[in-house]
Amino acid sequence: MASPYWIKTLLNKTFSQRFFWARLSNYPIIGRAIEYLLFEDDEIFYLPKNKAIPVNKSLTQKEDMVMPSQVLDHFIREANYHWIMDFCICRDSTNCKDYPIDLGCMFLGEAAMGINPKWGRRVTEAEAIEHAKRCRDAGLVHLIGRNKLDKVWLNVGPGKKLLTVCNCCPCCCLWKVLPEINPSIGSKINRMPGISMIVTDKCVGCGICAKEDVCFVNAIHIENEHAVIGANCRGCGRCVTVCPNDSIEVKIENNQFMTDTISRISNVVNVT
Repeated sequence: MASPYWIKTLLNKTFSQRFFWARLSNYPIIGRAIEYLLFEDDEIFYLPKNKAIPVNKSLTQKEDMVMPSQVLDHFIREANYHWIMDFCICRDSTNCKDYPIDLGCMFLGEAAMGINPKWGRRVTEAEAIEHAKRCRDAGLVHLIGRNKLDKVWLNVGPGKKLLTVCNCCPCCCLWKVLPEINPSIGSKINRMPGISMIVTDKCVGCGICAKEDVCFVNAIHIENEHAVIGANCRGCGRCVTVCPNDSIEVKIENNQFMTDTISRISNVVNVT
């Protein structure tokens, strides 16, 4: 049975408390309970924006195969069920002024058909691909994987049949809590395997990349007039796209970074 409509109102009113709950998760007993109830078996990845990934001449694949968005396109093509929310619960809860509230999450898989029909609609494969493109064009970043939190608040299941595709803005995203949440929970939200962000010698320490609402997890700061990216980086690639000197690059450490991402997601979610 789908969650009633009033659940959305409750989430809107309590969303501002997300940092409190994130800090509370660091108490061992409470943290284990939160992880079990809301994040068990999760595996979620940030997909860098396409323009953040340069064409790497060492790759054997064609140029159009190095676009991270193709990971999402793969699952859209594989899925038998596609569902688009009419709103983003994060941006709706914070009355976001910078990014479209109506570009909501996408859910793929059989479990999506149990979502309250007042919150969105089933769409075709072509409509799902177009929605994803609209989100990217609006400057949003895809976050894709299995997220038990969505299974719980939407009251659908089974979790293995629900793939979450968040379209995140850096100002309102739920996962801005990552620097404060229990590391065991935070470790479930990752960068794509096989890539990392590096700061080159072209950096002049202008500080644009370190401004508020650039990095989702505050993983970059200026030190001795040079940008430094910490271990907390989830590889969203926003620092790459905002740098005026092209001094931050995506390093591809594994040419199979996209197929590895698809494989890891497929191991925890079945969208067919």
